[in-house]
Amino acid sequence: MAKSLINIKVVANVIGTLIIISGFLMACAIPVSYYYQEPAIYPLIISSAITIVCGLVLKLYTRKSEDAEIKKREGYLIVALGWISMAIFGSLPYIISGAIPNIANAFFETVSGLTTTGASILNNIEEIPKGILFWRSLTQWIGGMGIIVLTIAILPLLGVGGMELFASEAPGPTKDKIHPRIKETAKRLWFIYVGLTLIEAILLMYPGGMNLFDAVNHSLTTMSTGGFSTKQASIAYYNSAIIDYIIIIFMFIAGTNFTLLYFGFKFKFKKFWENDEFKWYFGTILLLTLVVVPSVMVAQSGLNLGFEKSFRDALFQVTSIITTTGFASADFTTWGAFVTFLFFLLLFTGASAGSTSGGMKLVRIVLLMKNGFLEFKRRLHPNAVVPVHLNGQGVPNTIIYNLLAFVFLYLSTFVIGSLVVTFLGVEFMEAVSAVATSIGNVGPGIGSIGPSYSFSHLPDSSKWVLSILMLMGRLELFTIAILFTPYFWKRN
Repeated sequence: MAKSLINIKVVANVIGTLIIISGFLMACAIPVSYYYQEPAIYPLIISSAITIVCGLVLKLYTRKSEDAEIKKREGYLIVALGWISMAIFGSLPYIISGAIPNIANAFFETVSGLTTTGASILNNIEEIPKGILFWRSLTQWIGGMGIIVLTIAILPLLGVGGMELFASEAPGPTKDKIHPRIKETAKRLWFIYVGLTLIEAILLMYPGGMNLFDAVNHSLTTMSTGGFSTKQASIAYYNSAIIDYIIIIFMFIAGTNFTLLYFGFKFKFKKFWENDEFKWYFGTILLLTLVVVPSVMVAQSGLNLGFEKSFRDALFQVTSIITTTGFASADFTTWGAFVTFLFFLLLFTGASAGSTSGGMKLVRIVLLMKNGFLEFKRRLHPNAVVPVHLNGQGVPNTIIYNLLAFVFLYLSTFVIGSLVVTFLGVEFMEAVSAVATSIGNVGPGIGSIGPSYSFSHLPDSSKWVLSILMLMGRLELFTIAILFTPYFWKRN
């Protein structure tokens, strides 16, 4: 009898583990509901129990496959189906509590959380039980950590993502020692991620002035570059310069390659200034802030807010959009058509590879630009070998080809997604913005899905499509797209 191409039981076993972990993490919201004496405690208990039991059943059914080898095909399925499974079970607290009774809305909100997109269908955030809000924030924190481990430790082994560029420096695994190094990497990343989350929460309370609940929730969604807030007006609700600057700093940190942060914790700060992507990241934020400030000053001239407030709002929104966090200290769509279009373009960029941010990532854009400029030189000297350099080293042509394929797939997905969403009845500019912000995992778009609005008015059919696009964007496109190719299911 021919051996199966894919060991489904191995895939199911790992997914069972992920579901169990999700169930226990869901239970973390129960003490919050208990403290605030909310009826939502029972839906949380029921949701957590259902999730854990389903995960245990899957584990028990496939227990004989625990020690089986996980190959590339199984790896792709685990990543894709694992995230979808967590999104399905993560929707239960919303549905059972009645906070979001509509299944399409609940799935959309959960996917938006796990993918750290931050797009929301909620119009009454302050009225949602605090236990449910805590779970909502926690989904983003879980997703952010999952993405870091994926991009630094797992996706390179599957041949996906841009982290091959950092293989010589990253503390991640090698093909020779996969399992020990993933475990080692995960421990280091968890230490950095948890530590920074705790530090931000403390700073948001002292000197920020937030209460414990708001501080914890916003630190969870800042470090994950998710952008879910406990307030409908987002960060603008607080109208605090201290809070704005604290969140700006931590958004910037969260958008930095976690490999570099690891070296920073080892006091190897020279690594930052030797890294081309970090220099572009820092310089882009600074330049765009200076470009946007005049428009903000003109737009807010009648309010007499002064230069500092205009500069702070510009810096906050530029950092928020480029890191794909999606927090709002002001509605940037009121700053004029130029700024609105500029921010629309930023929906595609993202921050650093190996960070919690979404988008195409700056390293790809930098390499694309460098390769484009060098093409002029190649035209004049067709026999010369003119490699693209990054961090002082030549970039192999295989990575350039991978880059071009990724950009093509990204833009194709954007075009096709926009066509589908407009076909489903969404107005053109709204559809284009919604698709761009979903693939880029940013959150707010422009127009009626801008920072001051939600996605609640969109047709349910379009929410299912946008949920898929959020997952595709978060998992580097290839991870999902490859499942729909004949090559994945053939032996040769």
